Amino acid sequence: MTTILHFADAHIDMANYGRHDPQSGLPVRVMDYLKSLDVIVDTAIEEKVDLVLFAGDAFKDRNPAPTFQREWGKRIMRLSRAKIPTILLVGNHDLSPALGRAHALEAFDTLEVPHVQVVDRPVFLTPDDLEGTPLQVIAIPWVSRSGLMAYLEKNFDDSADIYEQIGERLIGLIGDWIKNADPELPLVLSAHCSVEGARYGSERMVMLGKELVLPGSIVRDPRLDYTALGHLHKAQNLNEGSHPPVIYPGSIEKLDFGEKDDQKIFVIAHIERGKTEVEWRPLDHTRPFFDSFVSLKTKENITEQIISQLPNQDKLEGSIFRLVLEYPRDWEALIDESALVEFSARCFEFHLVKRPKADTRVRLPQDQSVSSMGPLELLDLYLRAIHTESADREILMGVATEIINEQQPDLE
Repeated sequence: MTTILHFADAHIDMANYGRHDPQSGLPVRVMDYLKSLDVIVDTAIEEKVDLVLFAGDAFKDRNPAPTFQREWGKRIMRLSRAKIPTILLVGNHDLSPALGRAHALEAFDTLEVPHVQVVDRPVFLTPDDLEGTPLQVIAIPWVSRSGLMAYLEKNFDDSADIYEQIGERLIGLIGDWIKNADPELPLVLSAHCSVEGARYGSERMVMLGKELVLPGSIVRDPRLDYTALGHLHKAQNLNEGSHPPVIYPGSIEKLDFGEKDDQKIFVIAHIERGKTEVEWRPLDHTRPFFDSFVSLKTKENITEQIISQLPNQDKLEGSIFRLVLEYPRDWEALIDESALVEFSARCFEFHLVKRPKADTRVRLPQDQSVSSMGPLELLDLYLRAIHTESADREILMGVATEIINEQQPDLE
């Protein structure tokens, strides 16, 4: 049996909330991510796993600051000193879009760090490549259009969907490797990509352009013994109850309010040919996010009315807290913001979002009914009624027109 530790989407420089730590000089949110990374590295060393497989996106930025590269490097060097074979897939946030430029993980390859292998192009790894570990790994980093075209040495028809053509070539490549793998040894597929049917989290906000999507059939191929994915932030098994497990472990820390209810994990997989047991190891110390919505119904005792609907202060301590208030516009002056800030003083960060409502009635032109108007006419009427700026109205109408046109059947 071979034991691997699988994690992905570290994004350790995602400092989108809070302040800096006065002692280390690091953003406190970066320290949150590093704590999760420390738990993962400690587990790998203490449990003496056979292989660590990182499925891409060490950073949020293709050009991470030297300080963040240093902190990532410290943790990876601990694995190296422990002589644990480690595979680092290059993710989309690690990769420069320009062919030939260094990616964010390239230093480990350039310096030939012992026991650490960086994968920046599709590759099939055998036990000889994995320091004798009885395992085969098909490793697929983030596939850029220019990178795969160069790797396959192909010229594509510009008039066709480039990603469809690339996908066909890549699926064929993976299929050939699966077919030619040693049937006596466990076989793992690891990829940083999207897969059909997977559930997205808030990473939709940080994705960069169009991308390749692998079909579910290729990652669920029964000749595989484990599929280790990265790229999507929501932890999920796309082949629950069947072999092989097809797992996105998700990000190692909550990125924003879109992930507030997610349990963050990493995976320990015990792999044998035809049988794999998976442990979802929780990262319990991740910083909590709380999101409260309060709609004011009366202007009496507004502050008390709001606070009575919020989580208690002990629960909010150290959290990132967002309060959304909805109220009639005329009550604006009655809201005591300083009292709300004081109530939230024990939070790591507090966001107050105010949504005043205007009492607006939409009036139709004379002798015209709703049923006689199209969706675009109704939208335009509504945007004018709520006094949307003309420039914003033009943008919104343009987007609505595109959406509606896409849904219309081709009548030609």
